[in-house]
Amino acid sequence: MKQIFLSFLSFAFLFAVNAQTPNRATPDIISTGNGPLTIQPLVHASLVLSTSGLTIYADPTGGAANYAGIKAPDLILITDIHGDHFDVKTISAVRTAGTTLVVPKAVADLMPDSLKGKIVILNNGDKTTLSGISITALPMYNLPESPKAMHTKGRGNGYVLGIGGKNLYLSGDTQGIPEMRSLKDIDIAFVCMNLPYTMDINEAADAVLAFKPKIVYPYHYRGTGGLSDVEGFKKVVEAGNKNIEVRLRNWYPS
Repeated sequence: MKQIFLSFLSFAFLFAVNAQTPNRATPDIISTGNGPLTIQPLVHASLVLSTSGLTIYADPTGGAANYAGIKAPDLILITDIHGDHFDVKTISAVRTAGTTLVVPKAVADLMPDSLKGKIVILNNGDKTTLSGISITALPMYNLPESPKAMHTKGRGNGYVLGIGGKNLYLSGDTQGIPEMRSLKDIDIAFVCMNLPYTMDINEAADAVLAFKPKIVYPYHYRGTGGLSDVEGFKKVVEAGNKNIEVRLRNWYPS
């Protein structure tokens, strides 16, 4: 009965969200040991995860209107200092007094005092558990490593979240680094692919084929040349491993 009730809540969430924002991608629902997990793609690197009364925003940007109809966040994860990940105006608009922000130190150093009430700082390799969700911070950086790179090792975080027995990976801005390629037991991955900031579709596909997530979402795929060829990414991954499901969703609604 509890599972049926939670499923009803997830579909109610789905209906309410899409009734208010018709251009938003339809949420996906994944079964977990804690009940259904709702995955709501938003824009670029922004997404919302909802499970068992807990709502997690990742890299919220674009203003409060992007989150119309979505429950306020219990947790906000920020991956990096750049404006397409760390948007003070949006964070201030969507958070509540009870929201905890999980951030790398470089982000914490740039936060205004108004956002520093409830923050957890994680460096690469750090782990914590919040509201029953395990959170591990991973490196995200450009190759070859350079102090002049747009994303230097140690500054930002990718994250692995443990939710109801499922492991979710958020890549943040990165290339196909060894730390990504060596991941194990990832159920759901969100992998970036936009030039010249991160990697092309072939490098992204090669990394995904190395760590073998069960499901992968290409996200963060707009670069200076427009949108990356995510259909091409899907073909390369599926040709290399038919057991990896590539889910294409619209992260750039009009």
